[in-house]
Amino acid sequence: MIALLLLAGLAAPPMVVIDERQTLVREPPPHAGSGMSSAWRMSDSVPNRTMEFRKRALDPGAAIGLHVLGHDEVYYVVSGSGIVTSDGVQKTLSPGMAAYLYRGANVGMAQTGAEPLVLIISYPVAKP
Repeated sequence: MIALLLLAGLAAPPMVVIDERQTLVREPPPHAGSGMSSAWRMSDSVPNRTMEFRKRALDPGAAIGLHVLGHDEVYYVVSGSGIVTSDGVQKTLSPGMAAYLYRGANVGMAQTGAEPLVLIISYPVAKP
């Protein structure tokens, strides 16, 4: 339906509802990370979007590799624990905590403990 609206040149719908179960992908963590993770690419199919909204679960021992941000980014911990790194500074995160990371920083995230680290990750994207 959304694709038909866009092809017809009509405005985007008033909202898009996404079921995370339809967006799940098993993959290695991004940015040359280590281990395995589950990624829910929640906003990928949203037309005319200007933000990214994802959920990612890092398996025990997994990590998102260090990478320089081209935009501000937020990592919010839903469950589990991990260590976030930004420009060499490390902080432990646990459920209910968020790291606001700045454009230009060299960042990464590593899972710690026995249970997977589940994150919500959000950042702006270029306008379509």
